[in-house]
Amino acid sequence: MTALPAPAIPKSRIASLRWIVADAGVLLRRNLVHWTRKPFVLVYSLFWPIMVVLIFGFIFGSAMKVPGGGDYRQFLMPGLFGQTMLFGAVTTLTIVTNDVARGVTDRFRSMPMSSAAVVLGRNFADMFHSAVELFLLVLCGLAIGWRWHHGPAQALAAFGLLLLLRFSLIWVGIYMGLLVPQEAAGAAFIPLYPISLLANTFVSPSQMPVWLRVIAEWNPLSATVGACGRLFGNPGRAGGSWPAHHSLLLAIAWPLLIIVVFMPLSVRRWRNLGG
Repeated sequence: MTALPAPAIPKSRIASLRWIVADAGVLLRRNLVHWTRKPFVLVYSLFWPIMVVLIFGFIFGSAMKVPGGGDYRQFLMPGLFGQTMLFGAVTTLTIVTNDVARGVTDRFRSMPMSSAAVVLGRNFADMFHSAVELFLLVLCGLAIGWRWHHGPAQALAAFGLLLLLRFSLIWVGIYMGLLVPQEAAGAAFIPLYPISLLANTFVSPSQMPVWLRVIAEWNPLSATVGACGRLFGNPGRAGGSWPAHHSLLLAIAWPLLIIVVFMPLSVRRWRNLGG
C-alpha cells in the first residue's frame, strides 16, 4: 500500500515562522548588547552564586550534617543550582518592568514586529544568561570538590531539568513584570527567599518539623533539586515520602504546569497592556 505524501505546509506559515524567528533574533541581540554595555550588572549576577557557594560551603557547611552521612558540599551544590534558577525569575521581572516603565514595550507594540518574537527574544536571552550562570556555578562546585558520580548522560539530564525550571520561571517573570510597577520589582526577592529556604536546598526536609517537612517536600524547587541530586549521585537526597521517591516525575510535571498556567497569562497580559 503506497503511503500518502505528507501535507505541504502553506508558504504563509513558513514565512510567518521565519518572521518570528528573525524578530526574536534581533531582540536577542538587543538584550545581549545591553549586558555588554552594563558589565557591572552581568558581573554581579554571576558573582553572587559563586559567593554563595563559598559562604555556604565553607562557613555554614562546617556545622551541617547530611542525612545518611556524606560531604555537605556534595549535598549543597544541587540546591544552589536550583536556587540560582529560581532567583533568575527576578532578573526577568526586573528587565520587563524596566522596559515597560521606559516605554520600550509600547514601542515594540507599535512596530511591525511579531508579538511572539518579543517574548521569545526575552526567553532566549534569559536562557542564555542562565546557562552561563549555571556553567560558572558548576566550575565553582568542581573547584571545591563537588562531583557527579553517575556519568555524563545523567549529569546532562540534571542540567536539563534545571534549565526547564528556569524556562518555566521566565513566564512567571514576564507576567509579573507586565503586572507590577517598576518600584515593586526590587521587592521580588522577598517571597523567593522563603521559597528557596523552605525546600531541600540547604537541609533535608527530614530534619524539619513535620508541618514544615510536608511543605518543603511538595515545593516545586525541591522536586528539581531532589531529582538533580539523585542524577548526580550526591548524598542526602533519599527520602521516604512520595514526593521524594517521585522527584524526577515532579521535576518535569511542576515546570510544565507553571508553563501551562503562566504562558497564556503572559500572552493575555501583553495583548491587554495599556488597554
